[in-house]
Amino acid sequence: MNSGHLTHFKPTPTPFNHKSNILPATNFISSAFPPNSFPKLAPLSFKTYHRSSLSTRARIPRPVSEVYLEKPAGKIDDNAQLKLLRLKLKEIGIECGSCQPGQTYSLQCPVCNGGDTGEKKLALFIAADGNAAEWTCFHAKCGWKGSTPGSADVKSSYNRMNKLPKVKKIKEIKESELKLEPLCHDLCEYFAERMISKETLQRNAVMQRRYENQIVIAFTYRRKGELISCKYRDLAKHFWQESDTQKILYGLDDIEGASDVIIVEGEMDKLAMEEAGFRNCVSVPEGAPQKVSSKDLPSEEQDLKYQYLWNCKEYLQKASRIILATDGDPPGQALAEELARRLGRERCWRVTWPRKNQNEHFKDANEVLMFMGPAVLREVIDSAELYPIKGLLSFKNYLSEIDAYYHQTRGTEIGVSTGWKAMDNLYNVVPGELTIVTGVPNSGKSEWIDALLCNLNQSNGWKFALCSMENKVSEHARKLLEKRMKKPFFDIRYGQSVERMSKKELEVGKKWLSDTFHLIRCENDCLPSTNWVLGLAKAAVLRHGVNGLVIDPYNELDHQRPPNQTETEYVSQMLTNIKRFAQHHSCHVWFVAHPRQLQHWTGKPPNLYDISGSAHFINKCDNGIVIHRNRDPEKGPLDLVQICVLKVRNKVSGTIGETFLRYDRVTGQYSDIE
Repeated sequence: MNSGHLTHFKPTPTPFNHKSNILPATNFISSAFPPNSFPKLAPLSFKTYHRSSLSTRARIPRPVSEVYLEKPAGKIDDNAQLKLLRLKLKEIGIECGSCQPGQTYSLQCPVCNGGDTGEKKLALFIAADGNAAEWTCFHAKCGWKGSTPGSADVKSSYNRMNKLPKVKKIKEIKESELKLEPLCHDLCEYFAERMISKETLQRNAVMQRRYENQIVIAFTYRRKGELISCKYRDLAKHFWQESDTQKILYGLDDIEGASDVIIVEGEMDKLAMEEAGFRNCVSVPEGAPQKVSSKDLPSEEQDLKYQYLWNCKEYLQKASRIILATDGDPPGQALAEELARRLGRERCWRVTWPRKNQNEHFKDANEVLMFMGPAVLREVIDSAELYPIKGLLSFKNYLSEIDAYYHQTRGTEIGVSTGWKAMDNLYNVVPGELTIVTGVPNSGKSEWIDALLCNLNQSNGWKFALCSMENKVSEHARKLLEKRMKKPFFDIRYGQSVERMSKKELEVGKKWLSDTFHLIRCENDCLPSTNWVLGLAKAAVLRHGVNGLVIDPYNELDHQRPPNQTETEYVSQMLTNIKRFAQHHSCHVWFVAHPRQLQHWTGKPPNLYDISGSAHFINKCDNGIVIHRNRDPEKGPLDLVQICVLKVRNKVSGTIGETFLRYDRVTGQYSDIE
């Protein structure tokens, strides 16, 4: 849906049906809004009554129009405990007058006031001993019920009665009682400076009120033309409202039956929207919160801060699109989020205010109108975007990422070379992917991964986290150092006649180990779980900037699973978690998994489906590689290692195929065959 469906119009003046009683301009200029001056009208009480309902100990009788039980034979005098009970009921808001014990009375509910008809729907029963009372409101939209002993706290089903103030009836107000007047010339000029015309002010019944020697602006809140509440503002931007009035949206009548509704944060913004051609706009009455609430969405009865939304529910229900044009500051954005939570994100849109300069954006609709004009404000509303819903996105949110991918700005988009020319067409390492490596025992899986890590570090400066549970730390260090220094660690047996690495080379190698690799090891007897490993790997990414994670091997992890979960389901969930980690942190993960027992093994390379546990190892991974070493001298040289790339999800980084590398047993290096 395009926001161009909103109606544009040219404002027309509407006569204002009030006698003009304007102060002289000189009097206004000299005396209005003196420093530290404040209206003496009592500030609005934002306390509204919490509905509550109680798990009563006795059944509440049905409502009656009058007292229908006869008085007990023995009359009970108004003793102290009965007087205390009546006092407590009065504090709660139930006017029980001279109600007697043992009787059921039909009264007006202080919560719903009997609805539109004012019926007496509250059934109040006073216990025979005069020391307790129970009540239920049978109004369809209320249902308030509870009980209280005369000498203890009130109990209610909403568990809030003992914290509630005295119920206050909604106050009805009239313009004559408030002594509202048409706007004087100076206030009209004040609005004119903010690009608000006299016609718009008249149509929205913006008025003024005098307090001794000052004049304040009066924004009248109306529903179906009837005055419901009034909010005041002085030129120093101090706000206050009439107390005990119902909270509704400002400009409510302008959205009656509207399919598109704009919600702004202040009355001035509502008037600014009208100057830009949008009448279907309302303003919230109470400003914005400091931050989004972390609590669950409260019920209608407990949602006190946003009662105005519930009071205007029938107006907002008909809207298929709601544009949230709140202020651009953090509280304004928090207000937009709170409104979206209550109105439904799926039908909400949001605006982005244009830039004021290189570092700032305009704050609200009135600022845009004042500095950029009505045409720009219309364009801002017409350009409103869908309100974001977590998990529901568009490619529009990723255009910059797509451009970076196309231009290969990071340099790793199509993968990083393994360092072996024989593998460049088959397998390249892409950040954020999962590679499963398997092979029969002693085929060189771990040795090949170590050699690959050394190549990636030498060519690209990558760092790694190692969770290698089959290697002792010292042995793993020896293997890595031999590949790096290209010399044997020892000069015995396998070292043959090759020169051993010197002490100086050892010191250089130890610094390289410390700078390049970070170990994930469980020092006690417990087996580490996958989540434990991923938690430490996340810390390594954030703290040390590692680019790759090795988990070697699968069967050395703790794989306890719920009794109702199969191994296949467990493996699927585990690999999903690993892939999410890889993608979120742009970290390549190599996961070594052994094949199941090959009872009839013929000496050929195993398949990925031979991995012990589940077929999900091949289904879930991005790349699947089998490392296989020839063990039969009659079939070829024993130093040849076969690399079988059996799965490549991303065709940009490689393809299915196989190649051979030469393995140097002395240094543990792998090299291309010339």
